[in-house]
Amino acid sequence: MKHETKMTDDVSPLTLENLSNLPLTRLRGVGPTKEKALSSIDVVSVLDILTHYPRRYIDRTNEAKIESLQVGEEGMVLVEVLDVHKRRTRNKRQMVAATVSDGTGNLSLTFFNQPWRERQLKVGAEVIIFGKLERFRGQNSMVNPVVDLVGDKTGRFVPVYPQSGKAGLTTWEFATWVNDALEKSKVRGFAEPLPQSMIDTYGLVSRDVAFRKIHNPNGISDVMQARRRLVFDELFRIQLLLVARKLQLESSQEGITHKFSGDYAAKLFDSLPFVPTNAQRRVVDEIFVDLRSSYPMHRLLQGDVGSGKTLVAVAGLLSVVEGRKQGAIMAPTEVLAEQHYLGISKMLAEFMVEDPDNLLGERNINVSLLTSQTKTQDAKTIREGLESGSIDIIVGTHSLIQESINFCDLGLTVIDEQHRFGVDQRAALRAKGKNKAVPDVLVMTATPIPRTAAMTVYGDLDISVLDELPLGRSPIGTERVSDSPMLWDQLQQQVSLGFQAFIVCPLIEENEKMQTVSVEETYERLKEVELQDLRLGLLHGRLSTIEKQHVMELFRQGDIDVLVSTTVIEVGVDVPNATVMVILGAERFGIAQLHQLRGRVGRGTAESKCYLVSDVETKEATERLQALVDTTDGFELAEIDLEIRGEGTIMGVSQKGKNDLKIASLRRDKEWVQHARDAAFSLLTSKTNLPDISLLAEEVKLFFKDEEVEYLFKS
Repeated sequence: MKHETKMTDDVSPLTLENLSNLPLTRLRGVGPTKEKALSSIDVVSVLDILTHYPRRYIDRTNEAKIESLQVGEEGMVLVEVLDVHKRRTRNKRQMVAATVSDGTGNLSLTFFNQPWRERQLKVGAEVIIFGKLERFRGQNSMVNPVVDLVGDKTGRFVPVYPQSGKAGLTTWEFATWVNDALEKSKVRGFAEPLPQSMIDTYGLVSRDVAFRKIHNPNGISDVMQARRRLVFDELFRIQLLLVARKLQLESSQEGITHKFSGDYAAKLFDSLPFVPTNAQRRVVDEIFVDLRSSYPMHRLLQGDVGSGKTLVAVAGLLSVVEGRKQGAIMAPTEVLAEQHYLGISKMLAEFMVEDPDNLLGERNINVSLLTSQTKTQDAKTIREGLESGSIDIIVGTHSLIQESINFCDLGLTVIDEQHRFGVDQRAALRAKGKNKAVPDVLVMTATPIPRTAAMTVYGDLDISVLDELPLGRSPIGTERVSDSPMLWDQLQQQVSLGFQAFIVCPLIEENEKMQTVSVEETYERLKEVELQDLRLGLLHGRLSTIEKQHVMELFRQGDIDVLVSTTVIEVGVDVPNATVMVILGAERFGIAQLHQLRGRVGRGTAESKCYLVSDVETKEATERLQALVDTTDGFELAEIDLEIRGEGTIMGVSQKGKNDLKIASLRRDKEWVQHARDAAFSLLTSKTNLPDISLLAEEVKLFFKDEEVEYLFKS
């Protein structure tokens, strides 16, 4: 075939879109079987092969030798396979044994339950072995080491690719396919989407150089240069989309310029039995600047458990009421909506607002609650009150965004626990404004996110952080313990002093039915055995809303000593008299969730305790639970969590792809998140010498879903 050495007959440089449209069968050695195997690990195009980056490199001039390895130490050696055979052990397990050598010594390898190793390790093949050296019967050995087939690589810097034993794909095959793709694209090269000025500003190599050097470097400096460019590309695409969305919201939508003096908020602060923190005052000021400006506020309020986000939200809501508008607060669950309603009503019980239609010139502020449980007649009255403007602040669940709900003049919407609400729900609330003016939006979350992750997940929002706890909050002591009589004795002791306790049952996958069975069994056991003298209550997701509310009410009033529950209490439940949190099967929860659950206690002045019950000793579980024992700082925990778990798919924007980031890391590449954001702002707001961004726009379209991308084309 004439055009075998290049990708197509076209001569223009190859774009990522071109590469994503090229099937894998264009590469040498990829037939139907390999194509199917690659598809099983989500590699379906030439672009996927080129972005299947090496996970590490082997410096052939500097590798370890068998004779220099120490027992108990991990090492990586390049060896030749001398022999290999398979047999069954006495307890019927399959075992593959091999002998390998690198000229300085021999090494025996043992693989259990991996029969395919016999086919993989062909006598005479060169392989890289990575594992811990042990001495067995006087011989050097390794059990179940990592094996990378290198093929006949002779360069001094060899890329090692993530491979899949399950799909039968080796690092050596990936290297072959990548090199074939690079060879065939030589004639056309790779298109450059970035303006030259940006490449110069950040000291980047071209994309063509980056693709070639990441796969075939001559040394570590080549890898660093290529990685920097590819990291920038990934982060820049995301920021381009988020910044475009932010600028689009600000420029195309008419906001409300609120007119208020700030007296209402000052009056609120003066009426409190405590002094607001400096962080609370600072964030309220940031919100006031947004409320008084002409563009719609779009702000994320991050605050650790118990940092006082509700007070900040109420100060904002009161200020829009002072400017003769209405406020709404939307919570993800009815339990939480009701709690917000009770808390806000109590806080504003004596609060008077100006009312020229009233003989006295003022009246009590009107705060109402609307959920699916509100009686039909009451709901009708509330809808009329919202439409006439007689209701100042409405608290509710997503029933607030139903079409039948119309506001007289909605000025501010507060959304609690952002991660429970989609972009569509935010948009539906924004559409409730008067005369097409868009109400301001304040989004709150008690799940702290490291700053770089927040800039990536919530890049279309401005971010405010409450980073200090109110005075008088008691610290929560945290211990990791076993399920033992001593634990239950300590819990009973606290109850005998007049306090209450939570017991949270472990997560069982996402199966609510099994969850219910598990929590009911635990409840029965504790009631009969360990805690038979106490008054126990039960709460889980399969109870009706009325049943849940009834149980919570009994617990709040002190008629229940111990509440046995699933994670339905994770967010926002506020019972200051509860001082003990017991989390069973703690290893099954993530750091953020454990921190949220722990935050249900320590809300009064008495000292509180959290017991993490777990006997599991895996490395990850131990690291996670130890982190909670060591610190109660949610932001520090969020950083540790990112460290342990890796990024996973944390993007706020939905992608067509799988994991959001193939080479960039929000931990390692913090400064590049900021650079990418700065670059996106400067590109999308530059008034002169507008560079052509059509290629960039095309790339964003390739990676993100269509409804996400319209912002970029609008801007």
